[in-house]
Amino acid sequence: MKNDLERVALITGASRGVGANTAYILAEAGLNIVINYHSKRSRAEEVANIVREKGHQALLAQADLTNESDMKQMIKSVQEKFNRLDVLILNASGGLEKRKDADYPMQLNLTAQKRAVDLSLPLMSDGGRIVFVTSHLAHFYGSKPVYPLYEPVAQSKKAGEEALRAYIPELSKKGVKLVVVSGDLIEGTITPKLMQRQNPGLIEKRQQQAGVLPTVEEFAHAIASSALDDQLETGATIFVGSTDWEL
Repeated sequence: MKNDLERVALITGASRGVGANTAYILAEAGLNIVINYHSKRSRAEEVANIVREKGHQALLAQADLTNESDMKQMIKSVQEKFNRLDVLILNASGGLEKRKDADYPMQLNLTAQKRAVDLSLPLMSDGGRIVFVTSHLAHFYGSKPVYPLYEPVAQSKKAGEEALRAYIPELSKKGVKLVVVSGDLIEGTITPKLMQRQNPGLIEKRQQQAGVLPTVEEFAHAIASSALDDQLETGATIFVGSTDWEL
């Protein structure tokens, strides 16, 4: 790969939680960071300040990932500042939000993910890496049980993963690899909390089944490592936490 001191990583949904922690780890490893956020600019600025304290550049990139115009402007800003992109981490996802259209999960977890790759690829070159972040419930959708509330998310993220895997031949021509990182329920993140509101005791039950749930920091380390490990083959899947469960 290219000199780490020159490399640039764009992380979607990087203003908090897993995305923010991934930004810190990659900055520590020597990368400049593009911090995508939807609306919480103050939180994104806090992440940017920490990246800069580590001695690297940070670019704030506000964008609603389901808005094509926003996405194009975000990538344009990356081109104008860095004229390159080495790592694209597709961390942002959703589908449990209230007052959204029925097709919102597919718009965010499938259409927006494909658009992000389409727009980013011209800035990427040999040695580039795309990391798609997903959940076990989504990765194994169709073969393992899923909580009814989460099904639209699981279905759409599974569709997103399959669509990105279909890009592998095109990515390989440019020397860009795709890696998927799949996690169990991540302790302290918003999705399990939203799920527990309709399924009281869900988190505790899963903790008993799995023994322990991955933390935000552990999941972020797995994502960052997947972005940096030259030995990983394209199409590889990294699992974080137990992949066995019962509803």
